[in-house]
Amino acid sequence: MFADRAKIFIKSGKGGDGHVSFRRELYVPNGGPDGGDGGKGGDVIFVVDPGLNTLTDFRHVRKYKAQDGEEGKKKNCHGADGEDIILKVPAGTVVKDFETGKVLLDMSNKTEPVTLLKGGRGGKGNRHYVTAVMQAPKYAQPGQESKELWVTLELKMIADVGLVGFPNVGKSTFLSRVTNAKPKIANYHFTTLNPNLGVVDLGEKNGFVIADIPGIIEGASEGVGLGIEFLRHIERTKVLIHMVDAASTEGRDPLVDIEAINKELMNYNKDLAKRPQVIAANKCDALYGDDYETVIEMLKDEYEPKGIKVFPISAVSGKGLDELLWYVNDLVKQAPDEVIEFAPEMDIDFMDNPELPFEVYKDEKDNVFVVEGPRIERMLGYTNLESEKGFVFFQKFMKENGIIEMLEDLGIEEGDTVRLYGLEFDYYK
Repeated sequence: MFADRAKIFIKSGKGGDGHVSFRRELYVPNGGPDGGDGGKGGDVIFVVDPGLNTLTDFRHVRKYKAQDGEEGKKKNCHGADGEDIILKVPAGTVVKDFETGKVLLDMSNKTEPVTLLKGGRGGKGNRHYVTAVMQAPKYAQPGQESKELWVTLELKMIADVGLVGFPNVGKSTFLSRVTNAKPKIANYHFTTLNPNLGVVDLGEKNGFVIADIPGIIEGASEGVGLGIEFLRHIERTKVLIHMVDAASTEGRDPLVDIEAINKELMNYNKDLAKRPQVIAANKCDALYGDDYETVIEMLKDEYEPKGIKVFPISAVSGKGLDELLWYVNDLVKQAPDEVIEFAPEMDIDFMDNPELPFEVYKDEKDNVFVVEGPRIERMLGYTNLESEKGFVFFQKFMKENGIIEMLEDLGIEEGDTVRLYGLEFDYYK
C-alpha cells in the first residue's frame, strides 16, 4: 500500500547537567569552583527532501531521538552539545499531534529546515553560584528535560491538477499519454494503489503538474476502502479533472458516477467543491452514431450551465486531449500561485511552559467544581473534545496534572458537575 501516512515517536535531547568541581592544583589547595556548564540537547528538525515522494521509511523505523547534551566538566569545560536529529520528508508532508489530531507543522512551502522540538538547555556549573557568603557552592543546575511527542505524518501531494474518477475509467492511461509518468495499466476492476505524479509539458513555459488520485468509491470520505487515504492528496490541487467512462463499458452511468464522487469530495472537504472542475468524458471512441451525441449532449446539458466544461476524449487514441489540456492550463494560470498550506492548530510553546498556573475549587453557590487558569485555557484551546483521541488526551491531562486528585480532596462524588470555562462534565470514577 502507498505509504502516505505514518505514526512516529520523536524526542529531543536532554540538556547536560552542570558540573560540581573545585580547582585543585599544586600550591592552590583551596581553589574556587570550576564546574563547567552542560551541553544543550539536540533538536528534532524536519527538512524537505526533493528526492522523496513517500513516507515508506517511517513505516519501518518508528522512534527518533536526538542526542542528549554532555555533562559539564572540570576546569570550566563546557559539555558537548547533543547532535540534532534531522528527519527528511517529502514536500507536502503535514505533521500532526497524534493525541489531538491538531496540525503542528506543514512542510509544503518550507525551503529551510524547521525545528519542531527543541533540545533542553544545558545546566550551569557550580562556578555560577559563587556569592559573597557562599564561596564554595556544592551544587549545580541540572539540564533541562527533553520533549517527546507521538506525531502523525500525512503526505498531501503537491500538484496543480487532481485527476479523479471511479476505478477503471482510464485515468492511468490518460496520465501515461499526456505526461512522463509510467503508471501500471491494466483492466483492473479495483483501483491503482499508488497516486501517480506527472508533468504535462505544453511547451513555451506552459504546463502543469498532475496527480492521478486512485479510484475513489462511495463512502470514501467516511473511511470506506482506501479512499480517505487518497482524498488527502486532492486538498492541495487547484483544478480537478473529473474523468468518467462515457461509453459505460463497465455498465456504469456517467452522471451517477460524477454525482457520487462530487458528494465524496464535498463530505471530505467543502472547499473541494469550489475548485474549478472539468469533465473528461473518456472512451468516446467506443461510442457510435446517436449514442455519441446522446451521451455527450446529456453531460453538457447537465454540467456546462454550472460552469463545468465537458470534453469528449479518448485516452487511447488521443482524441480531444490537446483541447482539454490547454483549457486546464488556462485554469491553472488563473488560480492563486501559492501552495495551499495548513496553519498550525496547536501551540508547541505550551510544552515549554508546563508550570502555567491553574486552580481547582468548589463553587458552593452553583454546587459545581471549577477548574480554571491559563494552563487549562491553553489546553482547551488545542484539544478537540468531540473526537475520541482528543477526549482521551483530555482525561490524561486531568490525571497527570493532579486535577483528579485535587477534586477528590475537595470531596467530589460520582455524578457531581465539573466546570472548565464554558464546558461542564459529570464526574465518574
